[in-house]
Amino acid sequence: MKELLRSNDPTIMAFASALLQGEDIACFQMDVNMSILEGGIGIFPRRMMVHDDDYDRAARAMRDNDIPLSQ
Repeated sequence: MKELLRSNDPTIMAFASALLQGEDIACFQMDVNMSILEGGIGIFPRRMMVHDDDYDRAARAMRDNDIPLSQ
């Protein structure tokens, strides 16, 4: 798995997930349960992970929709 993007904004993560599903690219959000520890205030960013083989297609889908990628 490779990190595609990292964001504190749940709307970006939901939009990115929908885009990837539309492209038939499996993705997994990590750190979702950190909200329990932080009290839901959005301090810890969530990470969107994709399979290494799908990374280039996923990155292209994010760039095409102006979603910033992790560096």
